[in-house]
Amino acid sequence: MERMTVMEKTKTVSKWFWVWEFEKEEDWLNEMAINGWALESVGFCKYRFVRCEPGEYTVRLEMHPYDEAYLSFMRETGAEYIGRMAMWIYFRKKTADGPFDLFSDIDSRIRHLDRIGKFLAVIGGTNLAIGLSFAFNPVNRMSWVNLLCATLLMYCLGRIHGKKEALERERVLHE
Repeated sequence: MERMTVMEKTKTVSKWFWVWEFEKEEDWLNEMAINGWALESVGFCKYRFVRCEPGEYTVRLEMHPYDEAYLSFMRETGAEYIGRMAMWIYFRKKTADGPFDLFSDIDSRIRHLDRIGKFLAVIGGTNLAIGLSFAFNPVNRMSWVNLLCATLLMYCLGRIHGKKEALERERVLHE
């Protein structure tokens, strides 16, 4: 769903990405920038864009806890903090300033996937424990919601683990 305003100077797009599709989300945000739409803000399944010169920005996102020192470091590199959605943090940087990557090598990408995996494991395990504890309670009939969430989160964890294993195989090839 798209909504444009003020003679097409801003655009709001509602779009859903699964947690394991963060690279696809980043590619889409960069495609928008190539087409002259710079990411201005993020929300739950909502992206607000402003007109820019086509290809003016490169966008990166990362699962990272709130850390003012990290944000300050990123500003020093020329990256602009756009916002965050839950644990995900969004940056953009002028393409003219040179390459913009948050992960410098395979090991840093693996560490990022580890952070995502740990987050999913904690949330998924919590939902599993709550769902199982309520499953045998005749008063509470909503345990299936937690069990469904746990199943989905464990599926996400499996997708992230597959990406991590692929990077680990790639690392072995380059050693």
